[in-house]
Amino acid sequence: MTTGFTVIRDTTPAADIPKGAVVAMGNFDGVHLGHRAVIAAALNMGHAHGKPAFAVTFEPHPRSFFSPNSPQFRLTDETNKLRLLAATGLAGAVVMTFDKGRAGTSAQDFIHHDLIGRLGISGIAVGYDFHFGKGRVGSPSLLVSEAPQLGIEVDVQAHVDIAERPVSSSAIRMALAEGQIDDATAMLGGPWFATGEVIHGEKRGRDLGYPTANIRLDKNCALKHGIYAVRVGRGAERLNGVASYGRRPTFDNGAPLLEVFLFDFKGDLYGSVLDVAFIAFIRDELKFDGIEALIRQMDDDSARARAALAAAPDAFPKLGVID
Repeated sequence: MTTGFTVIRDTTPAADIPKGAVVAMGNFDGVHLGHRAVIAAALNMGHAHGKPAFAVTFEPHPRSFFSPNSPQFRLTDETNKLRLLAATGLAGAVVMTFDKGRAGTSAQDFIHHDLIGRLGISGIAVGYDFHFGKGRVGSPSLLVSEAPQLGIEVDVQAHVDIAERPVSSSAIRMALAEGQIDDATAMLGGPWFATGEVIHGEKRGRDLGYPTANIRLDKNCALKHGIYAVRVGRGAERLNGVASYGRRPTFDNGAPLLEVFLFDFKGDLYGSVLDVAFIAFIRDELKFDGIEALIRQMDDDSARARAALAAAPDAFPKLGVID
């Protein structure tokens, strides 16, 4: 775990911003392998020049600003994005508020005012497809052309491919929506995870011999409904389990809910905040004609989940601490 990760925001006084830093710039939704290549380039650049390296990112996600009425399945909320960034070796992150003002800022003004004037950067790493500024005019090629007169170094990272397919946040969203957990894990460089507070449910699982910790995921979560092998983080503790995400068609077909049964665990988790990492997809969500058939299936699901977790004993996202 990395400590000493500093978060700089629009409200941070200029005197508190370390000048001369190198930055990796992007939206970083998921902090996948493509993002990590950009981050590694910034870290290498910073190391070569004896400068700290920071991420520059935007909240809310620009896509949410431009299409507020369209559901946006984010791989990581702001907090989890920062936790992932904090584990990469970066010194911190600059979180820029993406609002009407920033959306209307020209690429040139963004470079000269935000990057050079306020942050005082000495270098920047970006992905090949990252665009910024009003009308998305800002591009890697613009940064490269401006670099000599600005006195900064620019590193543009090519796309990262897996099985001849570019890694991207949209490809990971699609994999999760189709239950292709192995593909999502490969592109992320670790299992996808979600964080939430344990809430009270109908307590049906307790009566079935499978008491669950229930968590509401973001309303726009597009994870495929089904049964998963999961590894749960409660602080530094790691717990194995099997989880159902869906509408519970056997009972009420209600709003999507994540229900996690933890193996070999006894205790009260209500109010606890858990990180749930999805290790393997077990099966689709099904409707059962009776309770006995459901319990038999749950027994089988648990056995399959235990086997999947045993095959990936260390699988869990690497998370850092945010100052």
